[in-house]
Amino acid sequence: MTDPETRPETQPSTRPTRAVVGMRVTHRRYVPYSHAHYAGNLVDGAYSLAAFGDVATELCIVTDSDEGLFASYSDVQFRSRVQAGDVIEISAEIVRVGRRSREVDFEARVVARGDEERGGSAARLLDPPVVATTARGVVVVP
Repeated sequence: MTDPETRPETQPSTRPTRAVVGMRVTHRRYVPYSHAHYAGNLVDGAYSLAAFGDVATELCIVTDSDEGLFASYSDVQFRSRVQAGDVIEISAEIVRVGRRSREVDFEARVVARGDEERGGSAARLLDPPVVATTARGVVVVP
């Protein structure tokens, strides 16, 4: 049996962090029709939360050279629909840096939407983008 005080996961990290308040990561992705779950090609709210997990992973890699682990979400707000055929932009911004934790604000915006009235493959840019989902979360790095 290993002494808990000498196990690597209980030792303080020797890697320096590059995490600073205001650091941001942004992804864009197309929402495929295979993800539609409801009438009107609506996708479920979990789609945005999964996207938040992806940007949080990149943020942890950029700041701490580790994928990190999600600890919690708070204040999740579903403000507008996300539907198949949308292009969404997902951002994560650090709002607090702890020794091993990073508090992060997330936002998913619809930047383009399919326009079936003009044809099956038609789409239009949304100006301004529509804020679809916001949340605050905490990630932990070693």
